[in-house]
Amino acid sequence: MTHPLDNPAWASLSGPHAHLAEVRGAVRRYPPDMSPFLAVGSEPSAAEWDDIAAFAGPGAIVSVAGVTTSPPPGWEVVQVVPGVQMSGAAVSGAPDEEAVPLTAVDAPEMLHLAERTRPGPFLPRTVELGTYLGIRRGGRLVAMAGERLHPPGWTEISAVCTDAAFRGQGMASRLVLAVAAGIRARGEIPFLHAAASNTDAIRLYESLGFSLRRTTSFNALRVPENEVISASRTRL
Repeated sequence: MTHPLDNPAWASLSGPHAHLAEVRGAVRRYPPDMSPFLAVGSEPSAAEWDDIAAFAGPGAIVSVAGVTTSPPPGWEVVQVVPGVQMSGAAVSGAPDEEAVPLTAVDAPEMLHLAERTRPGPFLPRTVELGTYLGIRRGGRLVAMAGERLHPPGWTEISAVCTDAAFRGQGMASRLVLAVAAGIRARGEIPFLHAAASNTDAIRLYESLGFSLRRTTSFNALRVPENEVISASRTRL
């Protein structure tokens, strides 16, 4: 039996986040304005690749997580970013009095902060994936962190970012621990991902008690422009 974190997007969309999933055959994805992740089993069949293509459309670029086999001929790998997956099994977390819950009402500010700081994909409805906490100064949102993927028994901490003018004050650490405390209160374990090149973030997470679980990569694929619609794509 594979571990839920070996293919966390699939484990999330077929588990705790199943109510959010858009489904076509054996392929699941988050609504495109919520998350870019599209999920399938680790070794998709030709029909499943057809379903991925039908979801995305000819020429579209998709993020297919957890796949261990190469795509069929005609698919183009447009980006491979080496990354790490870190477990927070040793992290208990700590609530923070200054951290305030963020909701859909705060989404415009959250999007603006994400645009300035580039913590990774953050879309208009990403806040709906789980609990998000922020720190405000002078009424302005200057730092945030929250929950993204939700495999059974685990919750991913993501969108960790701080406005450049407020870095060096420990806000990212405090928010990660505050989000982790909420995850632990549900009886779950926090985990997170980072680009392997982001050594500063990795050192920060290690200082908070996270440890390397495995190396991974974040891949982007382009659907063939001339993809032929097959019988498998008629499934809803």
